[in-house]
Formats: sequence, structure tokens, C-alpha cells
Amino acid sequence: MALLDIEILGSKILREEAAPVEGVTDETRRLIRDMFDTMYHAEGIGLAGPQVGVPRRVLVVDVTNEDESRHVHALVNPVIVESSKATDKAVEGCLSIPGIEEKVTRPVRVTVEALSPDGDPVRIEADDLLARALQHEVDHLNGVLFVDRLSPLKRGMLLKKWRKARAANPGRGAGSP
Repeated sequence: MALLDIEILGSKILREEAAPVEGVTDETRRLIRDMFDTMYHAEGIGLAGPQVGVPRRVLVVDVTNEDESRHVHALVNPVIVESSKATDKAVEGCLSIPGIEEKVTRPVRVTVEALSPDGDPVRIEADDLLARALQHEVDHLNGVLFVDRLSPLKRGMLLKKWRKARAANPGRGAGSP
């Protein structure tokens, strides 16, 4: 088990667009395994390459939808190719902004095309929590954080709260759940 350091808000890599993976290699598969280990250790449901300091278009998710269906995916070069017009508002958090949660509006359903860890094309039609998690992680690949999807007032309030919490507890940082 290899745990990677989780980049925290303020890290430049979180604001950069991740580069496509040129070819799925053993190194890519090792990164995916390490990302799953790190995500589970931090008790998250999704993690993207930039969050562990790797500016590549790789993400992992493990979610259980309301219907109790479990979805575990590792995706390379994911692209959201379709989104529903119907939206829903639900609470999101982020391993890169520990301790902050807020309701975010997102499409209820998305279709994602990507490569599997074996390099095979995959197409996922997702709804509920899986759709939300995939959108959240693809946002990370594009340098977007969930707080960017909030109103400027709400975002400002949350970031002020986060900075205050960080100042009170500076020891909590990369790799901390």
C-alpha cells in the first residue's frame, strides 16, 4: 500500500488543467492503485491525479448510490460527453479542502467516456452520487474546485472559514484525512 500526499487548497497544481495520459502503462496502473489506497485511507469517495500532485487526467471513484449499487471506477482521460438538463443540489466536500462542505448544483445524469486501466475504451452512464462524483473529479482535472461552483458570497464565506480553521490547526495538511 502506497499513500500519496494530498494537495491542499493553495497548491498551484489544483488550479492547472491536467495533461492527457499518452498511453496506459504499468506506471499509470501503479498510480491508480496508489490513488485508491490514498482515497480509502482518507475516507474519500473520489480522487483525481492533480490532488496527489500528478498533473495527469486520471481519476478514481468508489461510491454507493441510494439504490445500494456500488460503483468502483478508475478512468484515464475521462470526458463528460453528455449531461442531463435536470439538476440536483447536494452537499459536496473535497479531500483537498478538508473540513469544508456545501451544497452544489450539478446535472443529475452524465455520460463519461474514458479509458480503463487496461487501455480499453469505456462509456459510463451515471446518475445520482456516481454522476456527482465523476463531475467533481473531472472538474479537478480541469483545475476547478467545488467551491468555484458556488456563489461568490458563499465561496468567500467558506474560504474564510477554511483559512481560520487552518490557522487554528496548521499541522493538518497533505495526506491528512
